[in-house]
Amino acid sequence: MPNKNNKDNTMKKVKLIITLFVFGISFSTYAQDPEFTQFYANPIYLNPAMAGSHGCPRFNLNYRNQWPSLSGAFVTSTFSYDQYFESIGGGVAISFMNDMAGKNTLNWNAVNLAYSYHLAVNRKFSLLLGAQAGWNQKFLDWSKLSFGDQIDPHSGFIYQTGDLPRGRLNGTWGTRGFFDASAGIVGFSEHFYFGFAAKHLNTPDQTLILSDEGSNLPMRFTGHMGATIPLGGKSKYATPTSLSPNIIYSYQDELMQLNVGMLIKYGAFTAGAWWREGDAFILLIGVDSGTFKFGYSYDITTSPLTNASGGSHELSMGFNLNCKKPVKKFRTISCPSF
Repeated sequence: MPNKNNKDNTMKKVKLIITLFVFGISFSTYAQDPEFTQFYANPIYLNPAMAGSHGCPRFNLNYRNQWPSLSGAFVTSTFSYDQYFESIGGGVAISFMNDMAGKNTLNWNAVNLAYSYHLAVNRKFSLLLGAQAGWNQKFLDWSKLSFGDQIDPHSGFIYQTGDLPRGRLNGTWGTRGFFDASAGIVGFSEHFYFGFAAKHLNTPDQTLILSDEGSNLPMRFTGHMGATIPLGGKSKYATPTSLSPNIIYSYQDELMQLNVGMLIKYGAFTAGAWWREGDAFILLIGVDSGTFKFGYSYDITTSPLTNASGGSHELSMGFNLNCKKPVKKFRTISCPSF
């Protein structure tokens, strides 16, 4: 008959392996940007050139819980406000981000201000040219770290570590603040759009532990392209049914990501699917009344983490307010809501 203590020790070892695995992921990828599945529900995060692309005041809130079944996974939230101002010929946006990893062992906060110049090239084609500047704050909670000298082969983490915080940054342990700059461009016609964004142009130093070498946040390049194809039919909302194929490609520090997807919109309702190469298959549903929108997506993990990750959940909410007065000669980009 199995010994209860042996069972307990086995479970401890399993939990230990999972914990070490997650922390390994956290420390090997904390230099990478957080990812979102509902790209166009988070337009300023996708590309700062999207500032003011709706015209009237717009608020977006996004929440992502990645791999919730693993202890210490990633939770990211963003909030943004943007609006077009005719007096300056473009849009202005302010956005906030919070990213937590390893049960808040690593915490990343950012506030960004973006401006996008809107240029009508001709009657059918427009360009948005955006720039963004922001302040970032990263924090490492040393007290939540685990080290090899704490481990007993049979009982797990039972010892005190002899490893001490390595150095003092900006007067405090494990805290780093830095300036960040990004830029982007978006081009669009009535049914087609494309864009390119370059983030962390100044490759800021994000070192959290003093060492002989710094740790610079690598530049991230994102290209996105899509179309809106009317199908001719009308729903009870008198809005044409449409298909929206999209492709998004990102590159950051030798990490490449390709996303291919299709959305179908019927009146206020949207449904779709995305494929993220080598990582996940994504299902999405959403509703957009014009003033309020809500979306939910679930990432079905297809990588070796399939059985342990619990997938990824993402929620988005948006509020579109009316303009105080009509904006003259404003062109709205016909891109998806999610």
